[in-house]
Amino acid sequence: MEAVVFDGNKLKLSYEKNYPKPEILDDDDVIVEVHYAGICGTDLHIIHGEFPAIKTKPIALGHESSGVIHAVGKNSVYKVGQKVAIDPNKACNLCDFCHKGNYQYCLTAGINSTIGIWKDGGWAQYVRVPQQQIFALPDEITTEQAGLCEPYSCVSHGFNRASPLKVGERILVLGAGIIGNLWITTLHHHGHREVTVSEMNLTRLDIVKRLETGYRLVTPDVLAKENTTYDVIIDCTGVGKVMEISFNYLREGGKYVLFGCCPPAHTTSLNPFQIYNKELTIIGVKINPFSFPSAISWLKAMGSRYVDYHKLGVKTYALSEYADAMEDLKKGSVAKAVFKVVKD
Repeated sequence: MEAVVFDGNKLKLSYEKNYPKPEILDDDDVIVEVHYAGICGTDLHIIHGEFPAIKTKPIALGHESSGVIHAVGKNSVYKVGQKVAIDPNKACNLCDFCHKGNYQYCLTAGINSTIGIWKDGGWAQYVRVPQQQIFALPDEITTEQAGLCEPYSCVSHGFNRASPLKVGERILVLGAGIIGNLWITTLHHHGHREVTVSEMNLTRLDIVKRLETGYRLVTPDVLAKENTTYDVIIDCTGVGKVMEISFNYLREGGKYVLFGCCPPAHTTSLNPFQIYNKELTIIGVKINPFSFPSAISWLKAMGSRYVDYHKLGVKTYALSEYADAMEDLKKGSVAKAVFKVVKD
């Protein structure tokens, strides 16, 4: 089968036409024919050696994927032909963290066993998944829209962590890549209107205009010149220096949501007195524990008003066009690249 394969030792991507097709190994396995598989910012960090991933063997990356069930193990509750989204993360169900429902902290599972990071993922025509990590899609959601289910599930977890987010609060979204855009759609859908979006790439700011939210769109230099403070800052950049600068834009009692995934080597300098004096809250957000059901409900409720590839700045590519996808992401000409794997 076709696949885009990552060699963790060489930090190299390659397109392979004859990558081994997965087979049912366990009775609760499901084989999914992949329709859509996203390229995440974490994937880019992995490719550059900035984020932990498997090095013992090459694998197909891709932890954001949707498709149709191709084959099932004998214990599966699912049926061939069902539309599904894949949750790449799971609990070990043994440790204290998992027993308390916090598998994002698990030292063996969670992000430490993610499909598409530690085992073959969705950048391929087929992927093997335990049925516990499959979510059937309602008729109202297409597999194209469900290609964004995993990142929306992460936003859902972040939204819950940051709550309450009161309508009328002044909110600043840093970064208008796809994660910034998903936060923008989420905030607008939930009634928030006092929102400013900061992004240095003017092409990406133009993409945000397609969402027709009426939000104020600025570049970082404008923020630096203003004396405006915000109740909530949602950092989607994944850049440590951005936090160091923008943390000063919080007003008293403010919340800083550190959502973008920074490489482990990034550092930042904050003033503890400022945190004390303003009673500021820093909120980290890690993966998507038990938030897939919420994401699916959001996709259904939002519909094409928000979950539209063109409006969000998403461009699709064949697996064989992976180099073009990476280049477009590097240039910032798209908010997100998604592999359209299924053949029309």
